[in-house]
Formats: sequence, C-alpha cells, structure tokens
Amino acid sequence: RSCSFTGFSTVQSRKLVKSLSRSSVRSRMSLKPPKAYNSLQKGALVWDPQPLQVKKIFEALKKGLNEYLEAHQAELDYLSGRHKDTRRNSRLAFYYDLDKQIRSVERYIRKLEFHISKVEELYEAYCIQCRLRDGATNMKQAFSLSPSTKASRESLVELYRNVQECTEDMCFIEGALEVHLGEFHVKMKGLVGFARLCPGDQYEVFVRLGRQKWRLKGKIETDDSQTWDEEEKIFIPNLHEKFEIKVTELRGLATILVGVVTCDSISFFTTKPQAILVDITELGTIKLRLEVLW
Repeated sequence: RSCSFTGFSTVQSRKLVKSLSRSSVRSRMSLKPPKAYNSLQKGALVWDPQPLQVKKIFEALKKGLNEYLEAHQAELDYLSGRHKDTRRNSRLAFYYDLDKQIRSVERYIRKLEFHISKVEELYEAYCIQCRLRDGATNMKQAFSLSPSTKASRESLVELYRNVQECTEDMCFIEGALEVHLGEFHVKMKGLVGFARLCPGDQYEVFVRLGRQKWRLKGKIETDDSQTWDEEEKIFIPNLHEKFEIKVTELRGLATILVGVVTCDSISFFTTKPQAILVDITELGTIKLRLEVLW
C-alpha cells in the first residue's frame, strides 16, 4: 500500500486526508447522557472502543425490544377486539375502563418504537465512526511507510488527529447507547449443593457488574431451607463488563473461598425472566440459582 501513496501528488494526498476530516459527531448529534449515566461511569470512561462487543449487545437489545413491541401489539389487538364487542351491549364504566387500557398500551408502544429508533440511530452513528477510524488508521500506516516529505508529515499529523477524534466519538456513543439498556432485576433463589450444604452453614455471595456491587449473606436452616438478608438487586447493564460472582463460606472469623465465576449478560435482554444456574465450584458441587428480569 505504501507504493500507491508514494505516487500521489501533494494535492491528491491532502485531499484524501481532508476527506476524513469532519466536525465531531458530538456537535452534530444530540447525545448528551443523563445524570444517571454520568454518576455511574464517573472516572470509569473506557477509551478503547469494542465494536464487536457493542454489535453483540446491540443485536441482543434490538431483539429484546422487538419482543416487547410484539407482546404489547398482541395485547393491543386483544383489547381492541374486546372494545368492539363491548361497544354494543356493555356497561358504560367498563367500556371506558377498556378504552383507557387501550390508550395506555398505545402510548407504551409509541415509546418502544421511539426507543428502538433511537438505539438504531446511535448504532448507525457508531458504525460510521468505526469505519472512519479504520480508514484513517489504514491511511496513517500507509503514509508512515512512504518516503518522508513535508506533505506526508502534515498528513500523518492530520490523520492521527482524525483517529483520536473517531475514538473519542465512539466512546461517547457507547456511553449514550448504554443509557438505553434498561435495568436488570436480579433475584436470589439460593444455593444448590446437595450434600455440600448442611444446616447451620453460612455463605456470602458477592455479585459485581462494573462499579455496581451486591453483597448478601445467607444461612442454611435446619429444615434445609435458606434465609438471605436481601433477595433482589437492580443492576444497570454495562457494554463492557460481565457479571462477576464470588461465593465464600463463613466459618466463625474465617472465610473460605468456594468459587468465582463470570456470567455474560447478553442473553438477559428478553421479555421473559431468565432462570440461571451457575456452577460455583469447578466440579459443579455447589451451584447458585438466580433469576434475572430485564
């Protein structure tokens, strides 16, 4: 590729570099993240975009949102059918109550459609910045291999600036997209260990997602039931982080590590609650049961 650039005239090379120059995406798009994102990500901005991970999350998110849209559209069709049937012979109060439900579902469907369009807009902008960055990176490598001239050095400086701007814009869009991921409601369903769990045993479960943490303690009762000091926690999904789960056994003042595992959250973007069973030990002798609702 260096040979193709050495044959360029100074005017041609400068035109090629300037074709990648553009105003920052932040000045052209209204992507200001709300305070919730700023407080969550304070001091933790990722300056290394991950296009493949963002693509996976986007596809899972869009699929989940479309599932919600289809479910509410089916509910609207059902209510509309009942609305027509009750219009002829029904009490007035029931008719208006049904009409109120229909309007509520219609408003929610419009919100979902706007949500989907916003997510698609953000991802499209992200892909554009990714292609621009890749193009600028390839050109920078080609210019660095060509004979050093004043024009090539100026082009390298401009290309380096373009790569930096595209990287910053991609990180900014990742932050804006993260705001639209919703919430994960995680419920503790207990430990499964058969002979490994005995009455009186006490355990501590620590769940982390990025900067978010959930620490809860539980005890095995004499009737083999389990009591936990907390049963549910809300997590804000993160583009780059996975769930990290650590289980320790409490024995007096000592703690014994049972196991540490990581769990991807891509499969949680769905309308139905996801019951997950995580192997805490390598042999699976102790498992953790959780339920995740998006």
